[in-house]
Amino acid sequence: MSYQAVAGLEVHVQLNTKTKIFCSCSTDYSGAQPNTHVCPVCLGHPGVMPVLNKSVFEAALRTCLALNCKVPCVSKFDRKHYFYPDLCKAYQISQYDLPIGSNGGLWIYPEGLDKEGRFIRINRIHMEEDAGKLVHTSSHSGVDYNRAGIPLLEIVTEPDIQNSAEAKAYLQALRQVLLYLQVSDCDMENGSLRCDLNVSVHQPSEPLGTRVEVKNMNSFRSVSKAMEYEIDRQIHTLENGEKIIQCTRLWDDDREETRMMRSKEDAQDYRYFPEPDLPPLSISSEKIQKVRQDLPELPRERYERYMKEGLSAYQAEILSSRLDLAPYYEDAFGQKTGVKLSGNFVITELAGALKNLESANLKLLETKEFSALLKLVEDGKVSQNGAKEALGELLTSGGSALEVVERKNLLQISDDSAIEAMVLEVLEADSSAKALADLREGKGKAIGALVGQVMKKSKGQANPKVVNHLLRDLLSKNYGIEL
Repeated sequence: MSYQAVAGLEVHVQLNTKTKIFCSCSTDYSGAQPNTHVCPVCLGHPGVMPVLNKSVFEAALRTCLALNCKVPCVSKFDRKHYFYPDLCKAYQISQYDLPIGSNGGLWIYPEGLDKEGRFIRINRIHMEEDAGKLVHTSSHSGVDYNRAGIPLLEIVTEPDIQNSAEAKAYLQALRQVLLYLQVSDCDMENGSLRCDLNVSVHQPSEPLGTRVEVKNMNSFRSVSKAMEYEIDRQIHTLENGEKIIQCTRLWDDDREETRMMRSKEDAQDYRYFPEPDLPPLSISSEKIQKVRQDLPELPRERYERYMKEGLSAYQAEILSSRLDLAPYYEDAFGQKTGVKLSGNFVITELAGALKNLESANLKLLETKEFSALLKLVEDGKVSQNGAKEALGELLTSGGSALEVVERKNLLQISDDSAIEAMVLEVLEADSSAKALADLREGKGKAIGALVGQVMKKSKGQANPKVVNHLLRDLLSKNYGIEL
């Protein structure tokens, strides 16, 4: 039998605000002792009053509008009840029936930005607080509440995803948008972006199957592998005449399999009711319009602009996805450096140097110095190989591009008289006799040997274009060889 897979993703995004969602505790608890970034509010002590962090609201609103969601004029918070040791109040402040955003969507391009895309619908976006963290040792278990109250956005898709490639493409596209908005660092390894997968299978002519949730994955690979595994598991179950049980499962990265965690809760199991300590949010159309106008250029828009500027589809896709590299291209292009040189040097040389040089630090390289280096190349003062050598030092020590080039003797000799003298020496040398004989017989490629000798004599500093021009001119004048 043939089966179709249907999946939706619930993505939890940790916002990069300085303080927690409902109190003034710092969100920067990395390396801190357990339970040192807490207060009566995030610990849920009786009688305390939460107050919504304005920065959380602003980040949520920006995200909703960037993801094409409808924002209501009124939104509210709700209490989601469940008991678990890391939830000190025995309920989580979240949003239920009036989330801050709904009915949005995001275009994905699994086969590349220059290929046909698919629109993945987003059901809702809501704000909520994070829970604490259980810490297990060989002898006991404890709870660290430093993470309790960290602001989260939950972004929930419709069941529009059909395969693991689309799941990965959606997460990558969503992460790019969030990074462009600067609302989160989206560090999946440290849990700033984590994902729950809801997946089911059915035959094309039948209704959707029973969905299974796979919890808390924090890498693109895990989501892809979990979806593939769960599709195979569900098909195998149905073909054996068994039923799919609605449940929550965990993904085991080491064994690359899902395993049963608990039966799946529905909304009624959480006993939602409106949060009595937080007033409803009133969101004016003027506020929405102001935030919409202030949105930055988003990934797809930047890709299309790069294509108009003359970059290839490959270059435009790389640079629109690399926020660390894009400013170097932007500055070089803004300084009138050729688009081909700017794009190639950023993608090939800069990205390659960062990957290969262990001590390379992008923070040491100022965009203006990178542009200055490319300008030296464009003006014929430094060869591309020389610029590559200078780039390595700029990435490890910083400094001025011109100073590095001069210190390393990388400036090209472009003076015609100086190069002409070297060309004449090479042409008159006995070692050039064979090349000259080949050129007389019409073997034009032999000029390469002569160029190489001139470059060697100049210790690589002669401008190759000037060398080629003068060689051809002197071969014609002095030897009657026309090329």
